[in-house]
Amino acid sequence: MSHTLDLTSADGTLFSAYVAEPATPPRGAVVVLQEIFGVNAHIRHVADGYADAGYLAVAPSTFHRVQAGVDLGYADADRVKGAALKAAVEALPAPGVLLDVQAAIDHAGRSSGGRVAVVGFCWGGLLAWRAACLLQGLAAAVPYYGGGMTAEVERVRQPRCPVLAHFADQDTWIPLDGVRAFQAAQPGVEVQIYGAHHGFNCDQRTAWHAPSAELALERTLAFLARHVG
Repeated sequence: MSHTLDLTSADGTLFSAYVAEPATPPRGAVVVLQEIFGVNAHIRHVADGYADAGYLAVAPSTFHRVQAGVDLGYADADRVKGAALKAAVEALPAPGVLLDVQAAIDHAGRSSGGRVAVVGFCWGGLLAWRAACLLQGLAAAVPYYGGGMTAEVERVRQPRCPVLAHFADQDTWIPLDGVRAFQAAQPGVEVQIYGAHHGFNCDQRTAWHAPSAELALERTLAFLARHVG
């Protein structure tokens, strides 16, 4: 069962979140962080998948502070619009959208009665990494091809929870030498590298690579079973 609700951040900001509930009492919760395309059909599908696996899934709108109701596809025009929205959010004064991610984590913990993980894709992967290092209440974090998280300013952060990071060896947005530098700086992070391109998890993108997506999900669910429940 799924629905949309409004959550409130610590600074009083109201924002929307897509919530997918499991058919049985939740084994924990997963906060799903969007790409630059909003809480679109792909992100809702990902959240539904975690609900099917027994987790309460919460996918907050991380564009809400600059534009509400963003739901983009994967055409070139959508990419340009999404990149501009991301830049606008990243330009907000700190902590910016992390307040909304924290509110989603808090809601997920209260509603599930269990531990909470964060899973993010592309820009959401970067936010998942920042959440692991800066926010409270997380038992695990799983960034998928987190754009920017291999930059020096990000890779020197210290995570407060276990992290599994998925990267692709043909990702032109995240060069492999940056991934290797991240691995060297973060020996405690489990890093998995796939023979695929950026966005390999999304079956609505030309970069979709089913074998890599399936293997990454298998590893993610095992990781969540260890650290969340």
